[in-house]
Amino acid sequence: MKKLYTFSLFLFLFVSFSFGQVPIGSQLEMAGVVLPNANGADASLNQEARRNGVIVVFSCNTCPFVVGSKHFPGWENQYNELHKYASAAQIGFVLVNSNEAKRDGDDSFEKMKVHANNVAYNMSYLLDKDSRLANALQAKTTPHVFFYDQEQKLIYSGSIDNIWNGKRKKDVPFLKEAIDNHLKSKKIKPNSSPPKGCSIKRTKA
Repeated sequence: MKKLYTFSLFLFLFVSFSFGQVPIGSQLEMAGVVLPNANGADASLNQEARRNGVIVVFSCNTCPFVVGSKHFPGWENQYNELHKYASAAQIGFVLVNSNEAKRDGDDSFEKMKVHANNVAYNMSYLLDKDSRLANALQAKTTPHVFFYDQEQKLIYSGSIDNIWNGKRKKDVPFLKEAIDNHLKSKKIKPNSSPPKGCSIKRTKA
């Protein structure tokens, strides 16, 4: 009975963690669809990609995991640095706002423009109408990172780093390490991590 319980618990945890995860190696969907840009000319992910790939970060204007709070610094503080780091590696870096359920409020296109200006984004900030891109990529949170190589195959997904983990023994910059290993043609380990943040606000069907 104890063995059966242990196996059942393992199966539950495995299914809970695995369900909805996009497999590493999946192709970039909707890459050619042009999206409105709150911080520059409208663009597709194909246009944002560079010689060595593209990094897509689902983000928003208000989530404490993005903008920060007294308990968390906010990953938005790293966006410009990561954009610069990726650009030096010939990798595109783009933000996407898929919070369709808040499109008439805090995540309207006009407020996206204001936010991008206020925090001086150096990258494109695209509007994902009806959360179509988020649904295609199965994005869950703000932020949620998807790193595609030059063949538009997913090579890393999840968190920017592990600073959300209060029990961590050291800081691990997942995304930067993925960039470094990709440039060196090394295996990316880990190639995924749990996305942490606020849920993407999709409209109900």
